[in-house]
Amino acid sequence: MSYLECDEPIPGQPDTVDAIETIIIPRARDLGGLEVRRVLPSARRQMVGPFIFFDQMGPAEFVLGEGLDVRPHPHINLATLTYLFDGEVLHRDSLGTEQIIRPGAVNLMCAGEGIVHSERMDEEYKRQGADLFGLQTWLALPRHKEETAPAFFHHADDELPIIDGTNAHARLVAGSAWGESSPVKTYSDTLFADVTLQPGGSIPVDADHEERAIYSVDGPLSIDGTEFEPGQLLVLRADEAITVTNLGQRPARFALVGGATMDGPRHIWWNFVSSRKERIEQAKAEWKKGRFDTVPGDEEEFIPLP
Repeated sequence: MSYLECDEPIPGQPDTVDAIETIIIPRARDLGGLEVRRVLPSARRQMVGPFIFFDQMGPAEFVLGEGLDVRPHPHINLATLTYLFDGEVLHRDSLGTEQIIRPGAVNLMCAGEGIVHSERMDEEYKRQGADLFGLQTWLALPRHKEETAPAFFHHADDELPIIDGTNAHARLVAGSAWGESSPVKTYSDTLFADVTLQPGGSIPVDADHEERAIYSVDGPLSIDGTEFEPGQLLVLRADEAITVTNLGQRPARFALVGGATMDGPRHIWWNFVSSRKERIEQAKAEWKKGRFDTVPGDEEEFIPLP
């Protein structure tokens, strides 16, 4: 996804518990039928583990014949991870990849030294009435892997581990948790899980990962007896195991993300992330001069440098 600016909110003073270090309220922007909530980066936190960019897309229902239409744009020194709750997106990139992602599956694209991709919706899907709801994230790459060769990986929903408990259901998108490991490639210690709790359900979150956060997608969540409404990123304190419970009357859904602390801060400008400012300047010049590869089947359009 291309980086879009969002206004900062004016948050109130939210309730907190000892297990929570920071609460981040997303910034929202209406992109003409699609509301995007920017969670990371924020003024309060740049990253959680490798996650340096975290957007909630939708939920949105498009007018017949319309849908997501993100033209080809470049990335460097990061990996993108796309996960949908509803809808579908057609991914194309300069490696020649063409892949539709649907709910429960995962697309992971490593930009490395440089890649170009587009994210659109199939014309037939738009004619039927398109909708979209999901998470678009970017993962910073460790310094020694920033210039790795670009790559793309897709895993269908039935390839990802499922953890079922009493009134609890989790799909492990990336990393390891609850005794299971995802097949999705990672470039540093990474955690991503999609968790649904039925009323009365609960699930433990251990402290195996250095940094962790919970993004409440739908329904209230309770931690240490305190309830948190949807649409907040709850950054957990290190080395403290917790239990998340649904004390509400309807299902609650959240994403659990995290991993190892990144090896230093990152610079982020438009769609470029790097540990080096000069590398971003180089990428800006290369995109402006048309030196990135094009996307086969999607060569006619592109997003110009801001």
